[in-house]
Amino acid sequence: MLQRFTQAALLVTACAFASFTNANAADTLAKIKNAGEIRLGVRDASVPFSFLDQNQHYVGFSIDLCQKVVDKVKQTLGMPSLKVTNVPVTSANRIALVNNGNVDIECASTANSLERQKQVGFSVATFVSHTRWLVKANAGLKSAADLKGKTVVYTQGSNALGFAKEISEKNNLNLQYIPAHDHSESMLVLESGRAAAFIEDDILLAAKKADAKDPNAYTFLPESYNSLYYGLMIAKDDPAFKKVVDDTLKSLMASGEFEQIYKKWFEGAIPPRGIKLNFPMSPDLKERVKAPSDKVPA
Repeated sequence: MLQRFTQAALLVTACAFASFTNANAADTLAKIKNAGEIRLGVRDASVPFSFLDQNQHYVGFSIDLCQKVVDKVKQTLGMPSLKVTNVPVTSANRIALVNNGNVDIECASTANSLERQKQVGFSVATFVSHTRWLVKANAGLKSAADLKGKTVVYTQGSNALGFAKEISEKNNLNLQYIPAHDHSESMLVLESGRAAAFIEDDILLAAKKADAKDPNAYTFLPESYNSLYYGLMIAKDDPAFKKVVDDTLKSLMASGEFEQIYKKWFEGAIPPRGIKLNFPMSPDLKERVKAPSDKVPA
C-alpha cells in the first residue's frame, strides 16, 4: 500500500511540475497569433544594424534579417497581414523588454553571452565583433597603456564597462568611467574631450567614426579584445520560435543571400549620408556562416 501511495505521489508531483514548466515556458508564436502582431525591438542609432534613416524609418542589417524572419512567421502562422510594430529599445532596457514579452525579437546589435542566456535566448550568430578603443587622432595615445589614469566613456547596458574594468585592473590603468545613454552620446563625450577614449564593439565604433564630421579626427588603438557573437535576441526557452528564427537565418546563409545583405550594410553606401564603413566579413563570421551556431565562449 505504501509503495502504491509513494508511486501515486511521485506521479502527481511529476505532472504538477510538467504543468508548471509548460505554463511558464515562452510560446512566442502563440502570443503573436493571439495578438495579431509581432513586436520588433529596434534601435535609433546602432549603425549599421538598426537605426533611423533620413525619413525616420528604421533600417539596417538586423532590420533586414528580422524582416525575413517576419515573412517566415507570417507563412508559419498563415497570417499574411500580420501587424508589425517597432518598439524602440536601448542598451539598458533591451533584455528586460524581451524578458517581459514587450518585444518578441530584438533586431539590433546585442552580443550573446552565457550570462545573458540566463535571462533571454539568441539566434545563431549573425555577426562577430571585438572590443576596441576609439580615441582622438591628435591625442598622442598610441596604446591602451597611454590611457593610464584617464577617463573613458561607455554606453550604459553594454558589455563595455565590464571589459574596461577588467582591462584596467589587469594592466593597473586606474581608469575613470563616464556612462552615456547611447552610442551617439558616447561619441559626443569623446568629441567634447570629457573622455580620452570610447570603448565598444569595433563595428559600432567604426560606424560612429565614419559618420563623424571628420572621420580622420579619430583612430583606433591597436589592442583588440575577445570575440563577441551577435544574435537576434528572443525569449528564453522557446524552441518553436527559435527554430523559425534559426531556420530563416540558416536558409539565408546557405543561399548566399545573407552575404549580399551583409555587403549592402557593411561595404556599400548607407543612409542617411551615404557613408561607407568598408568593413568586409571577418574570418570568424565566415566560419559561422559556413556552420551556423549560437555557441559562445565560456
